[in-house]
Amino acid sequence: MPGLVLLGAQWGDEGKGKVTDYLAQKASMVVRYQGGNNAGHTVVVGDNEFKLRLIPSGILYPDTTCIIGNGVVIDPRVLLKELAYLQEKGVDTSHLYISERAHVIMPYHILIDTLEEESKGDAKIGTTKNGIGPCYMDKSARVGIRMIDLLDKEEFAARLQNVLAQKNKLLVKLYDAKPFDFDALYNEYCGYADQLRQYVTDTSLLIDTALKKGDNVVFEGAQGTLLDLDHGTYPYVTSSNPVASSACVGAGIGPVNITNVLGIVKAYTTRVGEGPFPTELTDDIGEHLQKVGCEFGTVTGRSRRCGWIDMVMLKYAIRLSGITGLALMKLDVLDDMETVKICTHYEAEGKRIDAFPTSLKQLAKCQPVYEELPGWQCSTQQARTFDELPINAQNYIKRLEDLTGVTIKIIAVGPKREETIIKEDLF
Repeated sequence: MPGLVLLGAQWGDEGKGKVTDYLAQKASMVVRYQGGNNAGHTVVVGDNEFKLRLIPSGILYPDTTCIIGNGVVIDPRVLLKELAYLQEKGVDTSHLYISERAHVIMPYHILIDTLEEESKGDAKIGTTKNGIGPCYMDKSARVGIRMIDLLDKEEFAARLQNVLAQKNKLLVKLYDAKPFDFDALYNEYCGYADQLRQYVTDTSLLIDTALKKGDNVVFEGAQGTLLDLDHGTYPYVTSSNPVASSACVGAGIGPVNITNVLGIVKAYTTRVGEGPFPTELTDDIGEHLQKVGCEFGTVTGRSRRCGWIDMVMLKYAIRLSGITGLALMKLDVLDDMETVKICTHYEAEGKRIDAFPTSLKQLAKCQPVYEELPGWQCSTQQARTFDELPINAQNYIKRLEDLTGVTIKIIAVGPKREETIIKEDLF
């Protein structure tokens, strides 16, 4: 039962969409298992660029079944726009299925997310204000609305009446905002339900059937390990769990179905939003990485902070998810560098730090200690095998493998499908 989890091993934005798209060629099914439309994946096919927010990257292959799992929170308006966007580009979306257990993002979630973030002032988290956190909060508080509830008009009416009474009271009394009208909201979302009904099913059963047949199934995470609600740089994290173990919960399968875990990591490090970033570069090199790497968010357009690759953080991600292989992305962004650096450990208050700190106060004190390697100063974009890479690029990759103890199985030397080196097969 070849289940492969694919996840970000840094702070997100590592290039998971490109890898998922590439692996989907050999996969019968791709499953998105957590997050919402706050995460974006960009896939480049020839001269066409596809920006996806909820739908798994495997949608571009008509023979690959795509699943939005129960661990995902869904904004119907965003999903319908994304479906229309793909259909306009000639993409068949009939092989998409949505878990009937997935929770629905409602307009009050988005408004509360925005008002709450604005009220924090300088203590803001950096949320995308898409209602993700408030929707997960309602899920935990057992007042959420699932896709199966949305499709049942009587059940939806009953649940919406109950929760709207609470939310309107909160909006009016705490934020001095206008309440939502039940009839308008109910009618609008019943319309969305009718449009999405054909896609909604028991996806756990579909996944289980595929795994029992021996099909290749890819479980696609959103965001990255260091944004994990439990294990990330809390509170500057997302509202769900991107780590590999979450794939079982978010897809509705048992852990015995996971045979491999692929961690996606950039050849450098980026971060969007607030929070400590030990290897951050605020100099010309940081600006160069941002410019050459086109480091701007798919969803928000926000610029990404850039720095050297961080072994303390990467080894932490490997430990948390049991990563069995790595995909190294955007190697080509380093092509012009005279030297490249690897953070091997931190130092704080005269002590060596090898384990990623839980305390943000301690993390903020950590200074990166670097190992410096000679750059290759020539293009890697034409390479299609490891041996075709410049020798210094090969040495950089081998050093990363030595430090992590994990094989780098995929190397991306550009954004296009063909700009990919498969060093070791995953299926």
